[in-house]
Parts: sequence; structure tokens; C-alpha cells
Amino acid sequence: MQDFFAPFLAWIPLLPLLGFVVLIALPLFHRREPPEAVSAVVGVGSVCLSALLTLLIMWTLFLNNPSAVLQVSLWQWLKVGALQLGFDFYLDWLGMAMLLVVTGVGFLIHLYSAGYMHGDDGYRRYFAYLNLFVGAMLILVMADNLLLLYLGWEGVGLCSYLLIGFWYRNPANGDAARKAFIVTRIGDTAMLLGLILLFTQFGTLSIRALNTAAASVPANNLTVTLAALLLLGGAVGKSAQLPLQTWLPDAMAGPTPVSALIHAATMVTAGVYLIARMHPLFNASETAMSAVGIVGALTLLLAGFSAMVQSDIKRVLAYSTISQIGYMFLALGVGAWTGAIFHLMTHAFFKALLFLSAGSVILSLHHEQSLFSMGGLRRKLPFTFGCFAIGCASLAALPFTAGFYSKDQILLKAWEYQGGFNGIWFTGILGALITGFYSFRLLFLVFFGNDGPASARCKDANNGVMTLPLSVLAVLALFGGLLTPPLQRVFTQAPAGHAPLWVEGVAIAAPILGLTLAWLLFRHNTSPMESRNKSALEKLWFSGWGFDWLYHRLLVQPLTSLARINRNDILNSIYNGTAFICRQLHNLLSTSQNGLIRGYIASFTCGAIIFLALLVVL
Repeated sequence: MQDFFAPFLAWIPLLPLLGFVVLIALPLFHRREPPEAVSAVVGVGSVCLSALLTLLIMWTLFLNNPSAVLQVSLWQWLKVGALQLGFDFYLDWLGMAMLLVVTGVGFLIHLYSAGYMHGDDGYRRYFAYLNLFVGAMLILVMADNLLLLYLGWEGVGLCSYLLIGFWYRNPANGDAARKAFIVTRIGDTAMLLGLILLFTQFGTLSIRALNTAAASVPANNLTVTLAALLLLGGAVGKSAQLPLQTWLPDAMAGPTPVSALIHAATMVTAGVYLIARMHPLFNASETAMSAVGIVGALTLLLAGFSAMVQSDIKRVLAYSTISQIGYMFLALGVGAWTGAIFHLMTHAFFKALLFLSAGSVILSLHHEQSLFSMGGLRRKLPFTFGCFAIGCASLAALPFTAGFYSKDQILLKAWEYQGGFNGIWFTGILGALITGFYSFRLLFLVFFGNDGPASARCKDANNGVMTLPLSVLAVLALFGGLLTPPLQRVFTQAPAGHAPLWVEGVAIAAPILGLTLAWLLFRHNTSPMESRNKSALEKLWFSGWGFDWLYHRLLVQPLTSLARINRNDILNSIYNGTAFICRQLHNLLSTSQNGLIRGYIASFTCGAIIFLALLVVL
């Protein structure tokens, strides 16, 4: 059975990439832009076929076999000295869980986009970029060596730049795209250094070979620790964790379905997947594991506080994504590998639902995004309200939603981390309270209370193409917790113990307490927090804790100052002066080539006299 499906494995990323090629090539066969229906069929259809093929492989080979593995070697990719790498794909249950998220949720976002982007001038270009994005992410997930994974890693980085700056005629969108590209390059550079270090130490970049070698080295080996920390740097950049989280809120400049794809199913989850895939390497270093957990815990809280005070509907969800990825890093840091991937999966369901529901609200309000221009929309957008409420409940991890089951696993493992009450567990509980608060603050400000200025001109923009993905995602956000991936054969970790009953009670009560506080403050769509000037602390949270301000003064301003100096030709004058001296010397020497014989004889005579004088003196 494995031999039968191995050749089909390569078609999973190839189909979206072929869709990209077709969409790019369509203008060659049409003098005008092709009809939207053609672009939609190619873009949505290619990802749909990839999703169906993934489901077929999962159903026939993986469903009842936790040990299932599928691999295929396509060709010899690189052969340079000791570095010999093939273009090889490898699939186990970790990869399969990721494939189901990327292709499944990615297909629903593509389908939603077909309706959302209707009438846009760049309709074909949008789907071309979206297909390339999905294809690059699939290569990243299926790669059997770190260099091929890095190829997909850089591919999603390029596509994020293209999609965030999709409406490039607005300079602010271009700025956001460049910011995302540059900030994530910092992490990517660290990751590349990590790859070089691993190859130098172990002589291979094969993921399985590296994991096997890392498991056999002494604990806390300096080289392994440094390599793991460099890989963590790459994961921090791609997954928008401290201190490289500043690009993600500005990434809201792209179309809303792009935000759903980047924040839910693909790019920001790549860092979590990288650490999980290389878990034997991280397990070999207590320092690296602690760093992962601390980064996740700090990011969880800082982004959660920022989400509490945002006034733009998409920026609330952006900070929420940073915070929830922080939960996943926290889980990885305490060894809750299965819980981290499970939460990655459920997060894809409810966060895609929230972003796409927010897109319906924005479209219905003629692209209004301010929370305080909304209000009372549950009467005008009942279907969107229902979907948004389900998404908020799952994000807050209310009991029996998908988010509850995955977050419960993480908090239980965090409790066991140091044998009971500890800072990581407390951070997770506080984060759950904050998440419950900002989730329902968002719901109440948008859908409850009196009509806001934009609500009066609300017209439901949902159509059949947009409604179907929202319905499917709403079901997954409610019941997706029943789809626990069987990762026990992928990760070697002790089974979860039995925490005291009160620990489970606190985990359940925290988001409910957050919901209650949001209800008391925002159910009427007004609050003292919003009717007065913000305090200094609220302004700090609103600005993302001032990281942009800090980086602007530490990094951007010195560079722009140098550019201004250079603009005045102070630096260029050095090079211009050198060129001027050379030209003058050339002109002086050129006078000796004037074509006059007497001049040449005089020069020859003077030279001979000087030469003879030197002989006499020396």
C-alpha cells in the first residue's frame, strides 16, 4: 500500500504549484485578463485536488495506523562534497496533521476568497500568489531534509511579502510588506546559521539522521544547544514571537482571507512545526527547552494584553494569533509536543473562522474596521454573528469547544512541568483569563449594543461561496476537539498524569471569568475604558509594548541618518575625490604624448641623465 501511494505524494504540493504556473501564464493566451471564473476554478480547484489527495492518503494508509510512514525520493538535488541531498519527501502523522490543516483550511480560505475578492483588479494575481503560498508551505511540511524545508520556508516568506502588499498602490501596504519581509529575514538568517552548524557538526542535513544523532549526544552539549537556539531564532521570526513579533499586526494590510491563511493555516505555524519536527534536538538541551517555554510564556501575556485594547477588528485577531502561538511555544517548552500540535490544529479552525467572519463584517460595512464604528450587528448579520460567536467561544477555550480540549492538554502538562504550581502554568492560566476577556470584548463591541456609525449602512455581503467555508469552519471550531491526531508514535513523551481536580477547575474558570468581565464592561457597547483617555499603560499595550518605537530608534533612525548624510555627498566625496585625482594625473601624463619629436627627445635625454645620476650616487 505504501509503495502504491508513494508516487502520489509529490502531487500534493505540485498541484497548487501547477495552479500558480497556469494562473501566471494565462495572460499569454488572452489579450485581456481572463474571466474571474477561470482564475477561481484554477486557483481553488488545484488546492481542492491537493486536499482530496491528502484525505485519500490519510483515510487509506494513516487512519488506523499511528506508525504509518510514507516517503519518496524524486531526484538527486545537491551533491557538493560531503553535502548530498535529494529532493525527498517524508510523511508521518505529524506531517499528515499539518497537511490536513494546510490543504483543508487552505482550500476553505481559497473558496471564501472566490467570493470575497469578486471585482478586484488583481483577481488572477491574487490566486496565483495564494497557490504559490500553499505550495511552498506543503514543501516545508513534507521536506525530508532541512535544506528543502528551508526552501519552503523562504517560499512562504516571499509569498507573505507579495500578499501583504497585494494592494500595493497604497504606500502603507508596501511598508507593511517590507516590514514583514525584513523582520522575518532576521530569524531566517539565524536559522541558516543553525543549519550550517548542524552540517558542520553531524555531516548531514537529513532531519531523521540529525534527530537520531542528537538523541545520542551528551545532555546539554554546547554545539547542540547553540544549534537549537539558532533554529529557535528562525521559529521566533516566522511565528512572530518575542522579540520579532512586530511584523504580524501590520500584516493586516493584506486582504482579510490572506490574514486567515497566514495566521491560521500556514506561515505562523511553521515555527511550531519546525521545533516539533526537531524535538529530539531540543530535548537534548535543557537550555533550549527553557528558552522555548519562556519565549512562549512572555509572548502569550504581552500579546494578550495588547489584544485587550485594540480598536481595529483585524488587529485584535492579529495580537490574538501572536498570543495563541505563544501557547504553542509554551507547550513545546514543557514537552507537551502532542498538545502543541493539537492546539495548532484547533487554532487553525477557530482563527480561520474568526478572520473570515471578520472579513464578512468588513465587507458588509464597506471596509470599515474600527470596532467603535460597529455595534448591534447581530440583528443585521445573524449568520456571521453565529459564526463569530462560535469562533470566540473556541478561542476562549470554553468547555466542549475545540479550543478547550487542546488548551486543556497544554495547561495540564504545564502543571506537571515542575511537579505542581509553577510560573509557566500560572502564565497559561492568566493567559486563558485574558483570552476570554478580549475574545468577548470583541464580540460584544461588534455585535451587541446600539448601532454604530457604520452599522447604519450595513448590507450583508455574504454569498453562497462565502457561506459554505464559514459553515464548515464553525462545525470544526465546535467539534474539532474530537479529531485528536494520533502522535504517540511520533513523539516520545510520558503520558499526562492526573492533576488535582481544582487545577482542572481553575483552567475552566479562567476564561469564564474573562467572559464575565467582558460582559459587565462591554455588553452595551460602551465602557469607561473607551469613553475616557487611555492611561499610560493602556497606550503602552495599544502600541504593542513600544517595540516598534524602540526598534525605530535603535535601528531605523541610525540607518536613515546615514542615508541623509550620504545624500549630501559627504561620504561620496571620498570616492569622487579619488576619481578627480586620478583624472588629473591622467591629464598630466597625457601631455607627454603630444606627437612632437623634440619633446620625446627631451624626455628621453632627461630620463637618461636621471638614470646615470642614480647609478653614480648609488
